[in-house]
Amino acid sequence: MRQVFNINSVEKELLLNPGDTLLQTLRDNGYTEVKCGCSEGECGACLVLLEDMPVNSCQVFALSVKDKKITTLKGIGTIYHPHKIQKAFVEAGADQCGFCTPGMVIASYALLKKNPKPTKQEINEALDGNLCRCTGYVKIVEAVEKAATEIASKNV
Repeated sequence: MRQVFNINSVEKELLLNPGDTLLQTLRDNGYTEVKCGCSEGECGACLVLLEDMPVNSCQVFALSVKDKKITTLKGIGTIYHPHKIQKAFVEAGADQCGFCTPGMVIASYALLKKNPKPTKQEINEALDGNLCRCTGYVKIVEAVEKAATEIASKNV
């Protein structure tokens, strides 16, 4: 079946099966920035913003969100126009293999929208649902701190 979704502020008609998750629907329709990690809602690789709230897209039926705003990593920034969070991840070396990076950036973006000056503890809590097997999280937390500082300095 075909259904219209609002993805990254663009209305787009996608092909899906009635029982598909949002993750399956996005991946099947070319949104490869949404990663498939565990399919159990444990790793955060498939994180997207749903009405500006981070959700594991593997745990949501696609048809249940057809009238809601969906934002993927490319809705935050692109390779040609990266968001300050994405730049901070690169500058801090927080994206070693890159598999977890989209979910980490989504979680960081949601945190900084809600709390532009988070403590290290608040950053750790915001990233708690995202697994990384490469970095040990130190550089990821540093990247979020760097992005928060950069964003705060532009808003002063």
